[in-house]
Order: sequence, then structure tokens, then C-alpha cells
Amino acid sequence: MDGLVGELKLILHAIWQRRWIALGIAWVVCLAGWLVVSQIPNSYQSTARVMVEMRQVLPGAEAAVAQNAQAKDIDRIRQTLTSAVNLEKVVRGTSMAETIANDRDVADRVASLQNAIKLTAQQDNLFEISATAGNPKLAREIVQKMIDIFVEDNLASDRDATVQSLRFLDQQLAQRQKQLADAEARRQAFQAQYMAMLPGTGSLDDRMSNARAELAQIDGNLAAAQSSLAAANAQLAGTAATLPGTAGTATVGPARARLNAIEGQIAEGRSRGWTDAHPDMVALNRQLVAARAAARGEGGGVSGGTAASPNPFYLQLRATQADRQATVAELTQRKQQIEIQLNGLQAKIAEDPQAAAQQSQLDRDIASLKQQYDSLFQDREQVRIQSSVQTDTDAVKFSVIDPPTQPRAPTAPNRPLLLLGVLVVGFGAGIGAAFALSRLKTSFATAARLEKISGMPVLGAIGEVVTDAVRAERQRRLKLFAGGTGALLAAFVLLLGVEFAQRGLVA
Repeated sequence: MDGLVGELKLILHAIWQRRWIALGIAWVVCLAGWLVVSQIPNSYQSTARVMVEMRQVLPGAEAAVAQNAQAKDIDRIRQTLTSAVNLEKVVRGTSMAETIANDRDVADRVASLQNAIKLTAQQDNLFEISATAGNPKLAREIVQKMIDIFVEDNLASDRDATVQSLRFLDQQLAQRQKQLADAEARRQAFQAQYMAMLPGTGSLDDRMSNARAELAQIDGNLAAAQSSLAAANAQLAGTAATLPGTAGTATVGPARARLNAIEGQIAEGRSRGWTDAHPDMVALNRQLVAARAAARGEGGGVSGGTAASPNPFYLQLRATQADRQATVAELTQRKQQIEIQLNGLQAKIAEDPQAAAQQSQLDRDIASLKQQYDSLFQDREQVRIQSSVQTDTDAVKFSVIDPPTQPRAPTAPNRPLLLLGVLVVGFGAGIGAAFALSRLKTSFATAARLEKISGMPVLGAIGEVVTDAVRAERQRRLKLFAGGTGALLAAFVLLLGVEFAQRGLVA
């Protein structure tokens, strides 16, 4: 700890030995810095707050739509308030107009205002407008002009903008409607050329896929119908058209009646499409064999002469055969019709490979145009409602909560702080320069320091003899140094006084 204190004392001694250099550098740095600070122009900021009250005039959803449109308009005005057109109005409507001589001057003032004006949205529909200028009166004028523009743009310009929006939306709707009509005409022409060949819904690919699926289903049904017809034909070939009987009274025994009933049930089952593997058909065929054996053993009694009678089972089989023949013919005709339509459409598509892409493009165009039309129509209704609200009611009201303030002190720069900072930097620069010079040209303040640096023993040291004349000269120089330091501090205090005096004059 003693060594650190000793080193600090040596450093202070070295700086003190070069105190005049330090003071001179401090003066130079402070004068230069204060000069720079004095050249920084003052900036005065004026602020105001405006509240926008949006009253609900319409009930229900229409009120929400109208209020939402009003909020969007206010937000749009807020975003465009600092546009070049509005800033030019500010330049020509304030005292800045006295300093312009041509359009170039106007453009320069507009460019400077773009960074000097800020509009901040706060809660509860409050807007804060602030402007920064080189003089407090001008700052207040700018804020007041911005408030006037904000109110005028929302009350007057919005009505004109709404009318223009309605006119534009009407034009766009008419254009979309014409485009939709043209697209529908192209689609109808396309459908007349391609779609009429193959009924159904959907695109060409969808219709062809549906036709192929239907064709496959018809093939399955046709195969089943042909199989049923073949079975009916075979059954019909093995069944007698007539039954033996008598001209007078035919006697049919119980076995013969049972045989006829079983044959009728088998015919009915075959008409339903049952095959011989069906469980009911298997049971009926077993019963048929037993019934035939019983009928042959029973024979039949007749009176009044022998005569043949129609076989009801044969007649039922003929009806089943006719029905199945009609089904086969109908399925065959439908299959041929679909094949002709499908082959014709495939031939046309082969001649024009882009047909499917053309249909997809037409569908996309029509869907897009319909979406655009619906969106534009909805926008037009919202704008129309908004226009009615703005024209017939006072739905938006503007209130100046805080009028533009008259700044009493500059917001920038903080000149007292900058002056103090320059003073500190000046002293720091002087002390740093003196310390750097002490390191460049080293001297030894004590014998111990010399012994430590050289590594050689110091045998002794001769003390300085201070006479009265030397002591008087040192006191004189110390007074001069203190006077120079005090003058620097006095200059700092004087500059602070001038700054506050200027602020008082502005206020």
C-alpha cells in the first residue's frame, strides 16, 4: 500500500512540474470546445394533443363497419400527415414563408421539417403532435398548422376521398363484371366444344374418370346380367312348355302340386339373380329332386279325355328370360354410348392437348374474378356506408386537449452540460498531456527512485537550498497559475450565466 501511495505521489509530482503545459492545453481545449458548443443552434420543441371522438351512429354490424372505416381513415391521415404536400402547406402557412424566395427554398424547408415533426398515437384515440424549430414561436406555429391540417383532412378531404373511392370502385366493379362475362362466354364455348360430348360435372379429367368408372361398373353389371340370362336360358331349355292333363277335369295330386310350387320358388330365386350355390337354391334343388320322384310315383288322374295345359313355371321362366334380355340389351347400349362419347372426347383432346390446361385456366380465372368482384363489392358497401355517415352525421369530432405549448427553454442542446463537459475534458487533456511528457522525459524526484531504476547504489543526495528570492519567485508563479486556473473557471461560470440569461430573454 505504501508503494502505491509513493507511486501516486511521484506521478502527481511529475504532473505538477509540468503544470503550465497542462494549464495551457486545458485553455486551448476549453476555448475550442466552448466555441464549438456556442455554434450549435438551439432547438425548441412545441407539443399539443388532439383527441378524436368516433360516435356510433349506426346499429349493429354496419356501425362496426363504419367505425372501422373511420378508424382506418384517421390512421391513414396520421400516416400521411407528414407528407411533402402537407409540409409544404406548413411552410407556406407559417412565418417560414418569409424566408423563402423560390421553389428550391420550399423544398429545403420541407426536407428539414420531415425530421422535425412527429405524430404519436396514444391510448383512447389521443394523438400527440410535436415540432422542433430554431425558435419557440416558429415551433408553436408549426404545431398549430399541423393541427389545422389534421382536422381539415379528416373533415373535408375525407368526403372528397370517399367520393373518389366510390367512383374508382364502381369502375373496378364494372371492369370485373365485363371480365367475368367474357370468361363465362369463353367457358360456355369451351363446354360446347368439349363438355357436351360427355355429360357430367367437373373438369375434363373428372368427367373422363367418372365415365371410365361408370364403364367399369357397367361391365360388371353386364357380366352378371349375361350370366343370369344364360342360367335362365338353360333352365328354360330343360322345362316343358305344357303339362299333361284332361279336357274335362284335370286331377293334380299333392306330389305334383308340391313339385310345381318348388319349381316356382326356384324360378323366383333365379329371377332375383341367385345362383345354384346360394344356400336357398341348394335347399330348393334338393327338395326338387325328391318332389320329382314323388310326382312320378303318384301319376295323375284324368276325366273326360286327355289334354295338355300350359306349364306356369315355363311361363315364369320366359318372363324372367325376357326381363334379363332387356337388362343385357340396356347395359350393352349404355356401354356402347359411353364408349362412343369417351372415344370422341379422347380424339378431340388428342387433336388439342392443351384442352385440359385451357379448362383449368378458365376455371381459375373465373374463380379469381369472382373473388375480386365480391371483395370490391364489399369494399364499395363499406365506403358507401362511411360516406353516408360522414355526409349526414357528425360521427367524428376533434378536440384539442392540450393546445400548442410555447417552449421557454431549448430542448437541445443541453448547453450547460456540454460546457461542463468541455471543462472536464480540458482539464483531463492538460493533465494527460503533462503525464505523457513526464513519461517521455523522465526525471527522478528521489534518490530511491534513481536507485530502483538504475539498479546501482546511490551513495547520497544533495538537498536543494531555497533562498528567499527563489521562494518569492515560486510564490509569484503559483499565484499566476492559480489565477490562470481561476480565470478558466470564471470563463466557464460566465458562459453559464450568458446561457441562462439568453433563456430568460426567450421566455
